[in-house]
Amino acid sequence: MAKKDAGRGAGADEPELSYEESREELNTVVRRLESGGLSLKESLALWERGEELARICERWLEGARATMAAAMDERGKDDAPQDADTPF
Repeated sequence: MAKKDAGRGAGADEPELSYEESREELNTVVRRLESGGLSLKESLALWERGEELARICERWLEGARATMAAAMDERGKDDAPQDADTPF
């Protein structure tokens, strides 16, 4: 899957994150939120960032699923017998 697919919805000046980068930053956001001690404003900002990171991860996963499904479909076509009368 091309990186540009994952960047949908990101601002034009924001670098596009890979799945791994997004997942790691999301883990960091969750750890910070769970640790507590943040103001409401900080917590909300982190929550919003976490939601965006989760969307990026989901787009990457959806793309991977689509790629795998297409490959499986193509493989199924290649494995199908060309002539129904041919046993092999």
